[in-house]
Amino acid sequence: MSHVYFDHNATTALDSRVLKAMLPFLTTQQGNATSRHAYGRFARDAIETAREQVANAVGAYPSQVVFTASGTEANNFAITGMAAKQPNTQIAISAIEHPCVTRPAEMMQSRGWKLAKMGVNHQCELDFAQLENALRVPTSLVSVMLANNETGAIQNIAGVAELARKNGAYVHTDAVQAFGKIDVNFEALNVHAMTISSHKIHGPQGVGALILDKRVDIAPFMLGGGQEKGLRSGTENVAAIVGFGIACELAIEKLHEHALHTQSLRQQLENGLQALNATIFSHHATRLPNTSFFAFPNIEGETLVMALDKKGFAVASGSACSSDSTEPSHVLLAMGIAPDLARGAIRVSFDASNTVEQVSAFLTILKQELKRLQQMVAMAA
Repeated sequence: MSHVYFDHNATTALDSRVLKAMLPFLTTQQGNATSRHAYGRFARDAIETAREQVANAVGAYPSQVVFTASGTEANNFAITGMAAKQPNTQIAISAIEHPCVTRPAEMMQSRGWKLAKMGVNHQCELDFAQLENALRVPTSLVSVMLANNETGAIQNIAGVAELARKNGAYVHTDAVQAFGKIDVNFEALNVHAMTISSHKIHGPQGVGALILDKRVDIAPFMLGGGQEKGLRSGTENVAAIVGFGIACELAIEKLHEHALHTQSLRQQLENGLQALNATIFSHHATRLPNTSFFAFPNIEGETLVMALDKKGFAVASGSACSSDSTEPSHVLLAMGIAPDLARGAIRVSFDASNTVEQVSAFLTILKQELKRLQQMVAMAA
């Protein structure tokens, strides 16, 4: 049996249509987009077409799209750049943010900003009372992710933005995990800045974007030749940007159809998980349609992930970007999940390419591996 990929929240395969659009810029187009000759103009036109495609996909204007080398870079840019132009007051983030939001916020704290980390409830939903309490202190920036990469829980970002704006704070959302799975509209969310990434939507790795309200005063992330409106200097990765643009078009083309399909697979999976007495995290929250995060008592997540991999199923034990850590998921700990159960967490994230048959086969193998591991635990006790 060939491997079945159930880890689409980590990264996705490059769509063949995306690759086809990229190939001319990888093989025959040598122009630098800042050059005035025909080759340079061709590269510039390709970048600006992609900028329009990205903007159209998220309900923004092309002038609001700043290309970056990744979602991580865009989040760092938003946190450090927006805070740097404000007084050294406070940055407020949720306790479930990705490390590429948490760590730059902590860096700014070391430079004199206060840092407030707002908690979530047992379903991974932001505690608005803690947000209101944080905003009683003068606050420069609030950053809350649109959808959690582990549990899939979706946050009320428009509500966050309303409170933040009333209190004079900029608001940023990391929408990397949400984009391509649910409707994501920059204007409707009412934020000042929003991060998206290409490789989560079958585009190339190594390119992302910060969608930025033009009225926001933000410090440049990279200094140099003045590319990307002087905010992110460096010769543009034209092929990747072109691929990102096409991937954005494709992502919204069948968004709702794919969401219904993956939600159906998730329901099939979770019916089987409940029969196996799994704890399903954020089960009662509004979640991304493709994401299920669960655990079994006394079973280490990493052990189960490796066992399933040997049987032909690629799943995750949490966030791919922090998989080098043996600590329990910080997201689950913030939700009040006991550390022993949190260590057992497994994430399955579907895509349009996955099938009912694959889920059925997975549940069969999962049941077998669980029984084997539980017997080993019992013998060791």
